[in-house]
Amino acid sequence: MIPQGLTAIKEGLPYLLEGALVNIAVVLGAMALGFALGLPLAVGHVYGNRKTRGLIGIYILFFRGIPLLVLLFLFYFGLFSLSGINASAFTVAIVVLGLISAAYQSQILRGAILSLPEGQMKAALSIGMSKKKAIFFVILPQALRLSIPGWSNEYSILLKDSAVAYALGVAELMARAHHVASRTYQHLYLYLTAGFIFLLLTYLGTKGLNVLYKKVGIPGYLR
Repeated sequence: MIPQGLTAIKEGLPYLLEGALVNIAVVLGAMALGFALGLPLAVGHVYGNRKTRGLIGIYILFFRGIPLLVLLFLFYFGLFSLSGINASAFTVAIVVLGLISAAYQSQILRGAILSLPEGQMKAALSIGMSKKKAIFFVILPQALRLSIPGWSNEYSILLKDSAVAYALGVAELMARAHHVASRTYQHLYLYLTAGFIFLLLTYLGTKGLNVLYKKVGIPGYLR
């Protein structure tokens, strides 16, 4: 006789996997937004003037210092609502996680930029390149490759944080696991299954980024 818990897993697994796809979509969207904002933030933090660095520092402090759940509620029930923007909970989750990720990714990229020898910028300027061209063609191509291990860590953090989108009603993995568990009363089995799926997604994502790093890593910097 098959235990009721295993039966609940078997019947609910397709539903849970659909929720996992929602988590993946949130993570990919947030990482893309975080990169699009984090890259100029990192460049401004390293090469900007004092005022620029100060404003970027405030942004980083704000989004790294306030809990995710508070920011989700602040944007969904506050800023978006007052602005008259009719955004879905799914969209808000991507935006908020993306803004937070931008703060962290900017520091990942900033650290990668600062790890490069200062002589590279001086050499680029000495052969007639402008500072902007030197940053774009010399510094950033190397910094991006050096940032891959940091992105691996950022991916795993975003994946776990995506479960908090459940609080806004996003039908992601945890929300679906709770729904099935409430219907079948097999909470232990369903939450263990959700945890295993998160673990598997974390492993696959970090493994993929590690493989990418080994392929495009800069000789002498690989570790």
